[in-house]
Amino acid sequence: MASKDGPRASGTDGSDFQHRERVASHYQMSVALKHEIRKLNIVHLVVWFLIAAQVVVSQLSLVSHEIVASPYRWEYPYLLSVAPTIFSFLALPRNNISYLVISMISAGLFCVAPLIYGAIEMMPVAQQLYRHGKAYRFIFGFTAVSVLYLVIVISVQVHAWQIYYSKKLLDQWFTSTQDKKKK
Repeated sequence: MASKDGPRASGTDGSDFQHRERVASHYQMSVALKHEIRKLNIVHLVVWFLIAAQVVVSQLSLVSHEIVASPYRWEYPYLLSVAPTIFSFLALPRNNISYLVISMISAGLFCVAPLIYGAIEMMPVAQQLYRHGKAYRFIFGFTAVSVLYLVIVISVQVHAWQIYYSKKLLDQWFTSTQDKKKK
């Protein structure tokens, strides 16, 4: 054993590490994937809070509609996208396969589908802005369609990575389960 102040224990030159146990690769991968999913969940929650704030401020008329635009129709179903994130957070600590599957399926339904609908819904407004330079909805002085398309681009990437990493994590969990059954 080494000590802070004294010499190294006799008979050890630092090359005696081969016999030690190592953490299995699927456990290492599971930890790494969980970390990535948590980061993506936090980014999603930030985007969700921004959309929720816009909807609440607009619906309660807390500020003028000239400062914060009224929400588009796709923003209301997108508010349900917090459900997959909650299931994802619940699945990670105990490797709950059921919650992770529910999270993945509902991410497509409540996250990606409203974003696709939103991109289609705002297309005429974006074309009008591009062709004629006219915009009628603003968010703090920026055109609402530009801000919301930026939100859509970021959100689609976040949700795509969430689903991808969740699938890889599910595969890791199934691999470890199958390995245990073989033994």
